[in-house]
Amino acid sequence: MQDTWLVNSLITRLAGGQATHRRCGFLEIIITEPLLRGAAASRPVPFSAHGPEAYVAWEGLEDREGAPGLFPVFVYRTGLAETLLLLRRRTFGAWAWFRLALEAEELALLSPPADLLVPGHLAERWKEVGVIPYPHQLETARRVINELCGRAILADEVGLGKTIEAGIIVKEYLLRRLASRILILAPATLCRQWAWELREKFDLSAVIARSDWDWERSEIVIASLDLAKSARHRERVLSRPWDLVIVDEAHKLKNNRSQNWQLVSALHSKYLLMLTATPVQNDLRELYNLINLLRPGQLGTYREFRRRYAAGPRQPRNADELRGLLQQVMIRNRRGDDTVRFTRRIIHSVPVQLTPAEEELYRAITSRLRAAGRRAREEGRPLLNLLPLVTLQREACSSSFAVILTLDRMRRSTPDPMMARDLAELLQLALAVPSNAKGDAVEAILAGIREKVIIFTEYRGTATYLARRLAAAGRSVLGFGGHLSASRKDYVRCLFQRSADVLISTESGGEGLNFQFCHHLINFDLPWNPMRIEQRIGRVHRLGQTEDVHIYNLATRGTIEERLVRLLFEKLSLFTEVMGDLVDLLGEDLAERGFQRRVMEAVLTAGDDAEEEAHLETLGRELTDRLATRGEPSRAWWDVL
Repeated sequence: MQDTWLVNSLITRLAGGQATHRRCGFLEIIITEPLLRGAAASRPVPFSAHGPEAYVAWEGLEDREGAPGLFPVFVYRTGLAETLLLLRRRTFGAWAWFRLALEAEELALLSPPADLLVPGHLAERWKEVGVIPYPHQLETARRVINELCGRAILADEVGLGKTIEAGIIVKEYLLRRLASRILILAPATLCRQWAWELREKFDLSAVIARSDWDWERSEIVIASLDLAKSARHRERVLSRPWDLVIVDEAHKLKNNRSQNWQLVSALHSKYLLMLTATPVQNDLRELYNLINLLRPGQLGTYREFRRRYAAGPRQPRNADELRGLLQQVMIRNRRGDDTVRFTRRIIHSVPVQLTPAEEELYRAITSRLRAAGRRAREEGRPLLNLLPLVTLQREACSSSFAVILTLDRMRRSTPDPMMARDLAELLQLALAVPSNAKGDAVEAILAGIREKVIIFTEYRGTATYLARRLAAAGRSVLGFGGHLSASRKDYVRCLFQRSADVLISTESGGEGLNFQFCHHLINFDLPWNPMRIEQRIGRVHRLGQTEDVHIYNLATRGTIEERLVRLLFEKLSLFTEVMGDLVDLLGEDLAERGFQRRVMEAVLTAGDDAEEEAHLETLGRELTDRLATRGEPSRAWWDVL
């Protein structure tokens, strides 16, 4: 009788129309959806990680109007026993603490505003800058604030606008005066992009942390994880209470033994958002570690979680029950008619025949590279020491100007007289190249385009040559490189949008800023890292792009570049896929540095072109197999998510 009285007295209000949890100290109570109007109990009861056997069902509880026995209620047995024990021992807290807890419960029961304040508040600004919020973005922000208490994983597929969703949530909390100290942790290359997005789209000023006092001088601070966890800044970050913390690329927190995970775990934050398109990459523990940051203990111990929900590293068990749990902490929108329809990527392969002088230079560098690789293998030396020669071979596929700069630098720095003499011979070959075949191909492409074009190259020597050549041909050309300051990059971007025809960007220059107003991209040369290639394309093919994107891939015939393009395009469909899919299918290790290392090994261990092509074919078959074996099991997890 006393137990029934206790449960009845603790449940002062019953939720209508949905299942809900209530916690009071040790006690956990689950109130199911009402059966007052004869509705079927269609939704699964959201038991926590304890499982249904740990709960006792209570009958005869009254609703607000006094009708008995209409709400099945489940109470956690252990918590109830501990609560009753405290009552019998008359172990009570101070009256002031009780009043404070009661006031908090009453505030928690207040209905939040049904509609977001942001769309009305920013209507004019969004009209001015051309932002059209998608329904799924507004719904995500509404759910995070009204249902998930500001602590959630935003796991939308790549390109659906997780940054916009996070920005809406930031602005909404500021307008409601529920947050005044906000920390955004992002990869270093994206910090500037975050500041620009917040300023342009949400009229918010943020400070990118660099010095010690940056942490205190703004209500919104943006920092890289590497900076925040460094010895110089860690204590300052942890000592400040934050109202809202946002972690971009949150899959970097998948290992709970890493400094990244430990830093975020130690932060004092009321609200926490984690953004990642791939919450599960390799195994279940990664997902568990992310959720444990949001709501420590909700999933029980990892052993309990694995026993209940994992049939294997990538196969779920009790999928419906797990989905119910994940819906309390995660939102995942997928591409489709109800979210965003992306424009097409139209691929143009442009084979380029090297001039005789360029081909002679390429063959001379390649023969020296293979000889050096053979000697290194015979002597047991690491092949990575030959990276400068590999770079020379790749530059020879771009332009002789890139080769000249690298050869001159190597010749000046080497202490070996024989090496210096060999480099000098190659330098003379490079200086004797009279023209650039790829430059001719670019001019032919531009002749058929009457719109803005971005040209990507990895090498500053090539970028400088192209800029001078196209300017001499009467084109309005801008250079965009890592040597520019952040403010200068913003200025160049604005100039390109308003007046210039062509933007020539190096790899470091292309990081961070977006160019949706342009839909023609030329890959003058290609990185050996698939992620870098996708990042290039992602500058223009992303949310907000209204035109089909044309991608021109230049590849020199009979070289490593031609074989690499064939591998990436035919085996991986790289240019038509998106980066998040590539990471999920290949794995982060191979999608990033691992692929580049494998290509370099194929080049250095080949004795001739035929052997080099055979090595790349082997790599291609391995990738195809990996796609087949890795993709299918992961889909089971995506179905749950």
